[in-house]
Amino acid sequence: MIRVLLVDDQALVRGGLRALLDAQPDISVVGEAGDGAAAALLAADLVPDVVLMDIRMPGVDGLTATKTITADPRLADVRIVILTTFDLDEYVFEALRSGASGFLVKDTEPVELIRAVRAVATGDALLSPRATRSLVEEYAARAKPADLSPQLDLLTDREREVMTLVAAGLSNDQIAERLYISPTTAKTHVSRTMIKLGARDRAQLVVYAYETGLVRPGWTDRRAARAASFPRPLDCDPSRQLPTPGGFRWTMHGR
Repeated sequence: MIRVLLVDDQALVRGGLRALLDAQPDISVVGEAGDGAAAALLAADLVPDVVLMDIRMPGVDGLTATKTITADPRLADVRIVILTTFDLDEYVFEALRSGASGFLVKDTEPVELIRAVRAVATGDALLSPRATRSLVEEYAARAKPADLSPQLDLLTDREREVMTLVAAGLSNDQIAERLYISPTTAKTHVSRTMIKLGARDRAQLVVYAYETGLVRPGWTDRRAARAASFPRPLDCDPSRQLPTPGGFRWTMHGR
C-alpha cells in the first residue's frame, strides 16, 4: 500500500485529492496538512511514501517544508511531489534543488496524478524532458555555477555519460539500450552517481548537470534524439523502439 500525505492550504483541494487517491486499491491517504509547518511534523510522525506538497501556502510554504523533510535522514525514503499552478516557478526549481522528486501542475488529469504517485513510490524515472528541462534551464541559467567540480571529478567517464542521459530524460532501460548495457548495470551507474554527488534522486542529478555545465540548454534535446534513433543491438522490433522524450505529455518530473 502506498501511503500518501496531502499538503495544501485549501481544504477543498485536499478533499478532492483524498477522494481520488483513496478510491485506488493500492493507495491510502494517511494524513493531511494545511501548511508547511504541519506538513513537516506529520511527515516525521507518519513517514509516508509520498508527499503531495503545495508549493505556495500562507505561513510556512511548501519550499521550506520540503527542505525540512529532505534534510531529515530518517525521511530519506520519503518522496515529495510538488503541486504548482505554473510549470515555470522559481519555488519549484528550488524545491527540486532541495530534493523534491518532481512536480505536478494542478490541472493534471486524475489518471496522470495516480500514475505519478505510483511511479514515484516505486522509484521509477519520471523526468519529463520537455517541462523539467524548461524549468531547470530557466532558473539554473540565472544562478552562478555550483561548485561541484570536486564531486564531478569523482565520477568515471561512464558515470558522466549516464548523468548526461539522465539529464536528457532517459529511463534506466533507455540508458541501457543506448549504452549496450543491462538495465541493472544502468541502475547501478545511476545509483553510484547519486551517491558520489550527494544527490537525493534523479531530479537533483538533472539540476546538478545544468548547474555544473556538464550539459547546456538545448544540448539534451539533441542527445536524446540521437539516443532515440541509435541502432539497437538486439532486434528491430518496432514495439521496442526507444521513444523520443518529446512524445511524453506529462508535466510531472522527478525520480
